[in-house]
Amino acid sequence: MKDFAATLRAVMSALAAWYREGHRELPWRSTRDPYTILLSEIMLQQTQVDKVIPYFERFLVRFPDVQSLAGAREDDVLKLWEGLGYYRRARHLLESARIIAAMGGWPNDIEGLSSLPGVGRSTAGAVASIAFGKRAPILDGNVKRVWCRLAAYDAIPQGRALKPLWDLSEAAVEVEEPDIVNQALMELGATICRRTAPTCTACPVNRWCRAFAEGRVEELPLSVRRAPRPVYDVSVAILQRGDRFLVTRRKSDGFLGGLWELPGGKWEDGEDGCSALHRELAEELGVQTRILKEYPPVRHAYTHFEVVLHPYVCELLEDASPTTALPMEWIRRQDIASLAFPSGTLKVFAGVFKEDLKRVADGEGEWNGGRRTDRE
Repeated sequence: MKDFAATLRAVMSALAAWYREGHRELPWRSTRDPYTILLSEIMLQQTQVDKVIPYFERFLVRFPDVQSLAGAREDDVLKLWEGLGYYRRARHLLESARIIAAMGGWPNDIEGLSSLPGVGRSTAGAVASIAFGKRAPILDGNVKRVWCRLAAYDAIPQGRALKPLWDLSEAAVEVEEPDIVNQALMELGATICRRTAPTCTACPVNRWCRAFAEGRVEELPLSVRRAPRPVYDVSVAILQRGDRFLVTRRKSDGFLGGLWELPGGKWEDGEDGCSALHRELAEELGVQTRILKEYPPVRHAYTHFEVVLHPYVCELLEDASPTTALPMEWIRRQDIASLAFPSGTLKVFAGVFKEDLKRVADGEGEWNGGRRTDRE
Protein backbone atom coordinates (compact mmCIF):
# COMPACT_ATOMS: atom_id res chain seq x y z
CA MET A 1 0.00 0.00 0.00
CA LYS A 2 2.83 2.45 0.81
CA ASP A 3 4.58 1.66 -2.49
CA PHE A 4 1.34 2.21 -4.38
CA ALA A 5 0.84 5.58 -2.70
CA ALA A 6 4.06 6.74 -4.37
CA THR A 7 2.46 6.29 -7.82
CA LEU A 8 -0.78 7.96 -6.82
CA ARG A 9 -0.07 11.25 -8.59
CA ALA A 10 0.27 9.54 -11.94
CA VAL A 11 -2.82 7.41 -11.32
CA MET A 12 -5.04 10.35 -10.39
CA SER A 13 -3.78 12.56 -13.22
CA ALA A 14 -4.69 9.83 -15.73
CA LEU A 15 -8.03 9.18 -14.05
CA ALA A 16 -8.97 12.86 -13.95
CA ALA A 17 -8.07 13.28 -17.63
CA TRP A 18 -10.24 10.27 -18.50
CA TYR A 19 -13.17 11.70 -16.56
CA ARG A 20 -12.86 15.12 -18.20
CA GLU A 21 -12.79 13.56 -21.67
CA GLY A 22 -16.12 11.85 -21.20
CA HIS A 23 -18.41 10.49 -18.50
CA ARG A 24 -22.05 9.66 -18.00
CA GLU A 25 -24.39 12.64 -18.16
CA LEU A 26 -26.28 12.28 -14.90
CA PRO A 27 -28.86 14.87 -13.78
CA TRP A 28 -26.96 15.84 -10.62
CA ARG A 29 -23.68 16.46 -12.44
CA SER A 30 -24.77 19.74 -14.00
CA THR A 31 -24.85 21.69 -10.73
CA ARG A 32 -22.89 22.64 -7.65
CA ASP A 33 -26.05 23.16 -5.62
CA PRO A 34 -25.44 21.41 -2.27
CA TYR A 35 -29.10 20.43 -1.89
CA THR A 36 -29.18 18.68 -5.27
CA ILE A 37 -25.87 16.94 -4.59
CA LEU A 38 -26.89 15.81 -1.09
CA LEU A 39 -30.18 14.46 -2.44
CA SER A 40 -28.38 12.44 -5.12
CA GLU A 41 -25.77 11.11 -2.68
CA ILE A 42 -28.43 10.02 -0.17
CA MET A 43 -30.51 8.33 -2.86
CA LEU A 44 -27.48 6.58 -4.33
CA GLN A 45 -26.58 4.90 -1.04
CA GLN A 46 -27.00 1.14 -1.69
CA THR A 47 -29.13 1.91 -4.77
CA GLN A 48 -28.25 1.73 -8.47
CA VAL A 49 -28.14 4.84 -10.63
CA ASP A 50 -30.80 3.67 -13.09
CA LYS A 51 -33.31 3.22 -10.30
CA VAL A 52 -32.41 6.51 -8.62
CA ILE A 53 -32.80 8.84 -11.63
CA PRO A 54 -36.63 8.87 -11.89
CA TYR A 55 -36.99 9.23 -8.11
CA PHE A 56 -34.44 12.05 -8.08
CA GLU A 57 -36.23 13.95 -10.85
CA ARG A 58 -39.68 13.56 -9.28
CA PHE A 59 -38.35 14.61 -5.89
CA LEU A 60 -36.84 17.83 -7.27
CA VAL A 61 -40.08 18.72 -9.03
CA ARG A 62 -41.97 18.44 -5.75
CA PHE A 63 -39.24 19.84 -3.48
CA PRO A 64 -36.88 21.95 -5.61
CA ASP A 65 -34.82 23.37 -2.73
CA VAL A 66 -34.00 22.83 0.90
CA GLN A 67 -36.61 25.34 2.09
CA SER A 68 -39.48 23.56 0.33
CA LEU A 69 -38.34 20.21 1.73
CA ALA A 70 -37.98 21.64 5.23
CA GLY A 71 -41.67 22.56 5.20
CA ALA A 72 -42.85 19.17 3.91
CA ARG A 73 -44.93 16.58 5.75
CA GLU A 74 -43.16 13.32 6.45
CA ASP A 75 -45.99 11.39 4.76
CA ASP A 76 -45.43 13.33 1.52
CA VAL A 77 -41.68 12.73 1.59
CA LEU A 78 -42.08 9.01 2.27
CA LYS A 79 -44.65 8.71 -0.53
CA LEU A 80 -42.15 10.16 -3.01
CA TRP A 81 -39.56 7.70 -1.67
CA GLU A 82 -41.96 4.75 -1.91
CA GLY A 83 -40.27 1.79 -3.62
CA LEU A 84 -36.73 3.19 -3.30
CA GLY A 85 -36.14 1.39 -0.01
CA TYR A 86 -34.04 2.21 3.05
CA TYR A 87 -36.67 4.73 4.18
CA ARG A 88 -34.58 5.99 7.05
CA ARG A 89 -32.65 7.91 4.40
CA ALA A 90 -35.80 9.90 3.55
CA ARG A 91 -36.54 10.73 7.18
CA HIS A 92 -32.93 11.79 7.77
CA LEU A 93 -33.00 13.94 4.64
CA LEU A 94 -36.12 15.71 5.91
CA GLU A 95 -34.50 16.25 9.31
CA SER A 96 -31.37 17.63 7.64
CA ALA A 97 -33.40 20.06 5.53
CA ARG A 98 -35.14 21.39 8.63
CA ILE A 99 -31.81 21.85 10.42
CA ILE A 100 -30.28 23.68 7.43
CA ALA A 101 -33.34 25.89 7.04
CA ALA A 102 -33.22 26.77 10.74
CA MET A 103 -29.48 27.56 10.46
CA GLY A 104 -30.15 29.87 7.54
CA GLY A 105 -27.40 28.33 5.42
CA TRP A 106 -25.35 25.28 4.61
CA PRO A 107 -22.36 23.95 6.52
CA ASN A 108 -19.59 23.64 3.94
CA ASP A 109 -16.98 21.41 5.55
CA ILE A 110 -16.71 17.78 6.60
CA GLU A 111 -17.36 18.47 10.26
CA GLY A 112 -20.50 20.52 9.69
CA LEU A 113 -21.95 18.27 7.00
CA SER A 114 -21.22 15.12 9.01
CA SER A 115 -23.29 16.51 11.86
CA LEU A 116 -26.44 16.28 9.75
CA PRO A 117 -28.66 13.22 10.37
CA GLY A 118 -27.72 10.26 8.19
CA VAL A 119 -24.73 12.01 6.60
CA GLY A 120 -21.57 9.97 7.06
CA ARG A 121 -18.00 10.90 6.29
CA SER A 122 -18.11 9.80 2.65
CA THR A 123 -21.39 11.56 1.85
CA ALA A 124 -20.12 14.68 3.59
CA GLY A 125 -16.95 14.47 1.52
CA ALA A 126 -18.90 14.25 -1.71
CA VAL A 127 -21.00 17.32 -0.91
CA ALA A 128 -18.03 19.30 0.44
CA SER A 129 -15.87 18.55 -2.61
CA ILE A 130 -18.46 18.83 -5.40
CA ALA A 131 -20.56 21.70 -4.04
CA PHE A 132 -17.90 23.71 -2.18
CA GLY A 133 -14.61 22.64 -3.78
CA LYS A 134 -13.14 21.39 -0.50
CA ARG A 135 -10.30 18.85 -0.58
CA ALA A 136 -12.53 16.32 1.16
CA PRO A 137 -12.15 12.57 0.50
CA ILE A 138 -14.83 9.99 -0.18
CA LEU A 139 -14.89 6.23 0.35
CA ASP A 140 -18.12 4.64 -0.84
CA GLY A 141 -18.46 1.00 -1.92
CA ASN A 142 -17.27 1.62 -5.47
CA VAL A 143 -14.21 3.56 -4.34
CA LYS A 144 -13.26 0.90 -1.79
CA ARG A 145 -13.27 -1.69 -4.58
CA VAL A 146 -11.17 0.54 -6.85
CA TRP A 147 -8.50 1.05 -4.17
CA CYS A 148 -8.45 -2.64 -3.23
CA ARG A 149 -7.79 -3.65 -6.83
CA LEU A 150 -5.30 -0.91 -7.64
CA ALA A 151 -3.23 -1.75 -4.56
CA ALA A 152 -4.00 -5.53 -4.61
CA TYR A 153 -5.59 -5.33 -1.17
CA ASP A 154 -7.12 -8.76 -0.53
CA ALA A 155 -10.31 -7.73 1.22
CA ILE A 156 -12.23 -4.59 2.05
CA PRO A 157 -11.31 -3.89 5.68
CA GLN A 158 -13.80 -2.85 8.32
CA GLY A 159 -13.91 -0.14 10.97
CA ARG A 160 -10.58 1.36 11.93
CA ALA A 161 -8.83 -0.95 9.49
CA LEU A 162 -10.22 1.21 6.69
CA LYS A 163 -7.58 3.84 7.43
CA PRO A 164 -5.22 2.80 4.58
CA LEU A 165 -8.06 3.27 2.08
CA TRP A 166 -9.04 6.61 3.60
CA ASP A 167 -5.38 7.63 3.38
CA LEU A 168 -5.44 6.96 -0.35
CA SER A 169 -8.65 8.95 -0.80
CA GLU A 170 -7.18 11.84 1.20
CA ALA A 171 -4.01 11.80 -0.88
CA ALA A 172 -6.01 11.62 -4.11
CA VAL A 173 -7.88 14.90 -3.54
CA GLU A 174 -4.54 16.67 -3.05
CA VAL A 175 -3.43 15.73 -6.58
CA GLU A 176 -6.22 17.18 -8.73
CA GLU A 177 -9.43 19.20 -8.33
CA PRO A 178 -11.29 17.38 -5.56
CA ASP A 179 -14.68 17.36 -7.27
CA ILE A 180 -13.15 15.81 -10.40
CA VAL A 181 -11.13 13.28 -8.40
CA ASN A 182 -14.07 12.06 -6.34
CA GLN A 183 -16.47 11.84 -9.25
CA ALA A 184 -13.84 10.09 -11.36
CA LEU A 185 -13.25 7.46 -8.67
CA MET A 186 -17.00 6.83 -8.37
CA GLU A 187 -17.40 6.74 -12.15
CA LEU A 188 -14.57 4.25 -12.56
CA GLY A 189 -16.05 1.92 -9.96
CA ALA A 190 -19.55 2.16 -11.41
CA THR A 191 -18.74 1.74 -15.11
CA ILE A 192 -15.41 -0.11 -15.51
CA CYS A 193 -14.09 -1.46 -12.21
CA ARG A 194 -17.40 -3.19 -11.51
CA ARG A 195 -17.81 -5.90 -8.90
CA THR A 196 -18.47 -8.48 -11.64
CA ALA A 197 -17.32 -8.43 -15.26
CA PRO A 198 -14.92 -5.48 -14.97
CA THR A 199 -13.72 -4.13 -18.33
CA CYS A 200 -10.05 -3.79 -17.48
CA THR A 201 -8.85 -3.24 -21.04
CA ALA A 202 -10.82 0.02 -21.13
CA CYS A 203 -9.52 1.19 -17.74
CA PRO A 204 -7.50 4.43 -17.91
CA VAL A 205 -5.30 3.34 -14.98
CA ASN A 206 -4.80 -0.36 -15.69
CA ARG A 207 -1.04 0.10 -16.16
CA TRP A 208 -0.77 0.85 -12.43
CA CYS A 209 -3.34 -1.74 -11.25
CA ARG A 210 -1.68 -4.53 -9.28
CA ALA A 211 -4.71 -6.79 -9.38
CA PHE A 212 -4.71 -6.50 -13.19
CA ALA A 213 -0.98 -7.23 -13.37
CA GLU A 214 -1.40 -10.28 -11.14
CA GLY A 215 -4.50 -11.54 -12.98
CA ARG A 216 -6.59 -11.27 -9.81
CA VAL A 217 -9.13 -8.62 -10.71
CA GLU A 218 -12.12 -10.99 -10.65
CA GLU A 219 -11.25 -12.32 -7.20
CA LEU A 220 -10.41 -9.02 -5.50
CA PRO A 221 -11.62 -7.84 -3.16
CA LEU A 222 -12.43 -11.22 -1.63
CA SER A 223 -16.14 -11.72 -1.04
CA VAL A 224 -17.64 -12.50 2.33
CA ARG A 225 -19.91 -15.52 2.10
CA ARG A 226 -23.35 -14.65 3.42
CA ALA A 227 -25.80 -17.01 5.04
CA PRO A 228 -29.01 -17.70 3.07
CA ARG A 229 -31.78 -15.21 3.75
CA PRO A 230 -34.51 -16.58 6.01
CA VAL A 231 -38.07 -16.63 4.66
CA TYR A 232 -41.05 -15.72 6.85
CA ASP A 233 -44.74 -16.37 6.22
CA VAL A 234 -46.86 -13.35 7.17
CA SER A 235 -50.65 -13.03 7.21
CA VAL A 236 -52.10 -9.61 6.43
CA ALA A 237 -55.69 -8.41 6.68
CA ILE A 238 -57.74 -6.15 4.48
CA LEU A 239 -60.07 -5.53 7.41
CA GLN A 240 -63.07 -3.79 5.93
CA ARG A 241 -65.72 -1.57 7.42
CA GLY A 242 -68.17 -0.31 4.85
CA ASP A 243 -66.21 1.04 1.91
CA ARG A 244 -63.00 1.42 3.91
CA PHE A 245 -60.26 -0.84 5.23
CA LEU A 246 -57.78 -0.44 8.08
CA VAL A 247 -54.11 0.46 7.85
CA THR A 248 -51.64 1.11 10.66
CA ARG A 249 -48.44 3.10 10.72
CA ARG A 250 -45.08 1.64 11.73
CA LYS A 251 -42.93 3.28 14.39
CA SER A 252 -40.66 5.96 12.93
CA ASP A 253 -37.49 4.63 14.54
CA GLY A 254 -37.71 1.04 13.33
CA PHE A 255 -37.55 -1.02 10.15
CA LEU A 256 -39.66 0.58 7.39
CA GLY A 257 -40.22 3.38 9.89
CA GLY A 258 -43.12 5.73 9.24
CA LEU A 259 -44.72 3.63 6.49
CA TRP A 260 -48.33 2.46 6.53
CA GLU A 261 -49.17 -1.22 6.30
CA LEU A 262 -51.95 -3.76 6.64
CA PRO A 263 -52.43 -5.28 10.11
CA GLY A 264 -51.16 -8.81 10.61
CA GLY A 265 -47.94 -10.60 11.41
CA LYS A 266 -45.63 -13.62 11.17
CA TRP A 267 -46.82 -17.17 11.54
CA GLU A 268 -45.73 -18.92 14.71
CA ASP A 269 -44.76 -22.60 14.88
CA GLY A 270 -47.70 -24.87 14.09
CA GLU A 271 -49.89 -22.08 12.69
CA ASP A 272 -51.45 -21.75 9.28
CA GLY A 273 -52.37 -18.46 7.64
CA CYS A 274 -55.87 -18.22 9.09
CA SER A 275 -54.93 -19.04 12.68
CA ALA A 276 -51.98 -16.64 12.52
CA LEU A 277 -54.25 -13.88 11.22
CA HIS A 278 -56.86 -14.36 13.96
CA ARG A 279 -54.19 -14.36 16.66
CA GLU A 280 -52.39 -11.31 15.29
CA LEU A 281 -55.58 -9.25 14.94
CA ALA A 282 -56.65 -10.18 18.46
CA GLU A 283 -53.22 -9.22 19.85
CA GLU A 284 -52.63 -6.17 17.68
CA LEU A 285 -56.14 -4.68 17.49
CA GLY A 286 -58.14 -6.47 20.20
CA VAL A 287 -60.79 -7.71 17.75
CA GLN A 288 -62.27 -10.95 16.46
CA THR A 289 -62.78 -11.26 12.72
CA ARG A 290 -64.42 -13.36 10.04
CA ILE A 291 -62.37 -14.22 6.95
CA LEU A 292 -64.28 -13.61 3.73
CA LYS A 293 -61.69 -14.47 1.12
CA GLU A 294 -58.09 -15.58 0.81
CA TYR A 295 -55.90 -14.29 -2.01
CA PRO A 296 -52.76 -15.77 -3.59
CA PRO A 297 -49.60 -15.05 -1.57
CA VAL A 298 -46.98 -12.58 -2.78
CA ARG A 299 -43.26 -12.80 -2.13
CA HIS A 300 -40.98 -9.86 -1.40
CA ALA A 301 -37.26 -9.77 -0.63
CA TYR A 302 -35.48 -7.37 1.69
CA THR A 303 -31.74 -7.13 2.18
CA HIS A 304 -31.44 -9.74 4.93
CA PHE A 305 -34.69 -11.74 4.71
CA GLU A 306 -37.73 -12.50 2.57
CA VAL A 307 -41.43 -12.53 3.35
CA VAL A 308 -44.34 -14.41 1.84
CA LEU A 309 -47.41 -12.25 2.41
CA HIS A 310 -50.75 -14.09 2.65
CA PRO A 311 -53.62 -11.61 2.12
CA TYR A 312 -57.11 -12.08 3.56
CA VAL A 313 -60.19 -9.91 3.20
CA CYS A 314 -62.05 -10.03 6.50
CA GLU A 315 -64.60 -8.17 8.63
CA LEU A 316 -65.28 -7.61 12.30
CA LEU A 317 -67.45 -10.22 14.02
CA GLU A 318 -69.08 -7.58 16.15
CA ASP A 319 -69.49 -3.82 16.06
CA ALA A 320 -66.15 -3.45 17.81
CA SER A 321 -63.58 -0.70 17.50
CA PRO A 322 -59.99 -1.81 16.92
CA THR A 323 -57.49 -0.26 19.30
CA THR A 324 -53.73 -0.03 18.90
CA ALA A 325 -50.87 2.04 20.24
CA LEU A 326 -49.88 2.77 16.63
CA PRO A 327 -51.54 5.40 14.44
CA MET A 328 -54.30 3.86 12.31
CA GLU A 329 -56.65 5.01 9.58
CA TRP A 330 -59.70 3.62 7.81
CA ILE A 331 -58.99 4.36 4.17
CA ARG A 332 -60.61 3.88 0.78
CA ARG A 333 -58.82 2.28 -2.11
CA GLN A 334 -58.10 5.64 -3.73
CA ASP A 335 -56.30 6.75 -0.55
CA ILE A 336 -53.48 4.31 -1.32
CA ALA A 337 -52.09 6.95 -3.67
CA SER A 338 -51.62 9.47 -0.86
CA LEU A 339 -49.95 7.27 1.79
CA ALA A 340 -46.54 5.58 1.71
CA PHE A 341 -46.54 1.77 1.91
CA PRO A 342 -43.77 -0.87 1.80
CA SER A 343 -43.26 -2.46 -1.60
CA GLY A 344 -44.57 -5.78 -0.30
CA THR A 345 -47.85 -4.18 0.75
CA LEU A 346 -48.17 -2.52 -2.66
CA LYS A 347 -47.79 -5.98 -4.22
CA VAL A 348 -50.67 -7.18 -2.05
CA PHE A 349 -52.85 -4.28 -3.18
CA ALA A 350 -51.99 -4.96 -6.81
CA GLY A 351 -52.94 -8.63 -6.50
CA VAL A 352 -56.13 -8.14 -4.50
CA PHE A 353 -57.57 -5.21 -6.40
CA LYS A 354 -56.50 -6.46 -9.82
CA GLU A 355 -58.21 -9.80 -9.27
CA ASP A 356 -61.46 -8.26 -8.11
CA LEU A 357 -61.46 -5.59 -10.80
CA LYS A 358 -61.06 -8.38 -13.34
CA ARG A 359 -64.03 -10.14 -11.74
CA VAL A 360 -66.12 -7.01 -12.20
CA ALA A 361 -65.00 -6.72 -15.82
CA ASP A 362 -66.06 -10.34 -16.39
CA GLY A 363 -69.53 -9.50 -15.03
CA GLU A 364 -69.26 -11.77 -12.01
CA GLY A 365 -69.58 -9.21 -9.24
CA GLU A 366 -68.61 -5.81 -8.02
CA TRP A 367 -65.98 -4.39 -5.70
CA ASN A 368 -66.96 -2.00 -2.94
CA GLY A 369 -63.99 -0.84 -0.90
CA GLY A 370 -62.84 -4.38 -0.24
CA ARG A 371 -66.24 -6.13 -0.06
CA ARG A 372 -67.23 -8.43 -2.88
CA THR A 373 -70.98 -8.64 -3.49
CA ASP A 374 -72.90 -10.75 -5.97
CA ARG A 375 -75.05 -9.05 -8.57
CA GLU A 376 -78.78 -9.58 -8.17
